[in-house]
Amino acid sequence: MQNEGREDGAPSGLAELIEIMRRLRDPVDGCAWDREQTFETIAPYTIEEAYEVADAIARGDMEDLKDELGDLQLQVVYHARIAQEAGAFALSDVMASICDKMIRRHPHIFADAGESPGWESLKAAERAARTDRSAVSGVAMSLPALKRAEKIQKRAARVGFDWPDADGPRAKINEELAELGEAGSDAEREAELGDLLFSVVNYARHLGIDPEAALRSATTRFEARFRHIEMLSDQPLAAMTIDELETLWQRAKRDLR
Repeated sequence: MQNEGREDGAPSGLAELIEIMRRLRDPVDGCAWDREQTFETIAPYTIEEAYEVADAIARGDMEDLKDELGDLQLQVVYHARIAQEAGAFALSDVMASICDKMIRRHPHIFADAGESPGWESLKAAERAARTDRSAVSGVAMSLPALKRAEKIQKRAARVGFDWPDADGPRAKINEELAELGEAGSDAEREAELGDLLFSVVNYARHLGIDPEAALRSATTRFEARFRHIEMLSDQPLAAMTIDELETLWQRAKRDLR
């Protein structure tokens, strides 16, 4: 009979994973590779596993999603084990922290509030309790660049620092393109290109488009079309002229439309 999502085995399964990690990190009998890992060396794998979870969801592959969620859970246990060995905190502290946070952010469910005060207002109150009270504090540096730019812009917009409509960021794109063309050094070109990309993210935000999703879709379309012209061509692409390549490209766009 197919598992319908019952949680019966979750506690014992998590305990088993914790024990597996303890043995892998054992200083005497553990795995040499696992013993050497640190927060910094494991962090890239954590980010990668989160992306693989998102990819399984996008593909609607439940079997793969099950596996990828397990891989992501392993990352949480791994970081918690390293922290426990350092005397900082244990996995139980991690779980207690997120439970406290979710209860605190849902007073309409777990307390006497008549209705939710709003996720963002609750998060804003939490930020106000921090030392860094900037409206743009707490946006992780490790986020993908497009996503981080979007989140920073949204934070600034909440306190009124924003264009009134999409015309402002659209004009800014033209301005940044001109400045990029006038840049006289590699450093200036890099800076101006960054400003241009930031402006494109701002424009996307005003249009209600997720720039990360838009770029991901564009890259997927490019990949499919490129593979198609490789299939269509009877000679190496490097041997073809730009006009010949453009002809193949336009055909690929028609074929895959």
